[in-house]
Amino acid sequence: MFVAYCIYMFPEIERILVSREQIADRVQAMAKEIVRDLQEDLAKDGQTPLDEDNVIIVPIMTGAMIFVADLVRELPMKLSLGLVAVSSYPGESVRSKGAHFATELPDNLGGKHIIVLDDILDSGQTLALVKEMIEKQNPASLRLGVMLDKKTDRTVDVHVDYVGFEIPDEFVVGYGLDYNGYYRNYPQIAVLDQSALPSR
Repeated sequence: MFVAYCIYMFPEIERILVSREQIADRVQAMAKEIVRDLQEDLAKDGQTPLDEDNVIIVPIMTGAMIFVADLVRELPMKLSLGLVAVSSYPGESVRSKGAHFATELPDNLGGKHIIVLDDILDSGQTLALVKEMIEKQNPASLRLGVMLDKKTDRTVDVHVDYVGFEIPDEFVVGYGLDYNGYYRNYPQIAVLDQSALPSR
C-alpha cells in the first residue's frame, strides 16, 4: 500500500537509495553514538546529562528538520535546540552555490556541548562555515553530524563525527532534502528521474 502510494504521489522518483527502515535503524544507532560521546564530554566537566543548559543541538535548516526531529527523540537527555538556516542550493540548483547564513547563529553556545546536524555533506562549505562561527563562541565541545555524505563533491575539507550513509554523486531528495522546495516529505532518500532536473 505504501509503495503504491509513493509511486502515485511521487512519479518523478527514479529509484530509492535508502529505505525508511534503513533510515530508522541508522538514526537509532547514531543517537547511541552521540549519547556515548556526550556522556564522556559531560563527565570530563563533572556534569551529568540532567544538568541544565549543557547540550545544544544545532540543526541546519531546512533540510535537517526531519532527520533532527527523529534523532532528538532518541536522545534520552536534557537538551535544547538552536536553529540556524544556511542557504546553498537556491531554487532549482542541483549544485552548491556557496554557503551563507540566512538567519543569525544562536549566541549562547559558549561553554556548551554542541552537536551540529545537517542533512547532507557535499561541498563542505555549509558545515565549515557553521563550525567556524561556532568555534568563535568557544564551546566546551563541538561535533558535527550528517544524514548523508556525498564525498565526490567535496571542495572544503571538514571532519564529520557522525554519518548516516555514504551516497554516490547523485542529486537526492526525500527525508528533508528538496528540489525546488518539494519532496522534503518523501519518507525515503531517493534519486529523481533526470527528466525532472535541469541540465547541469
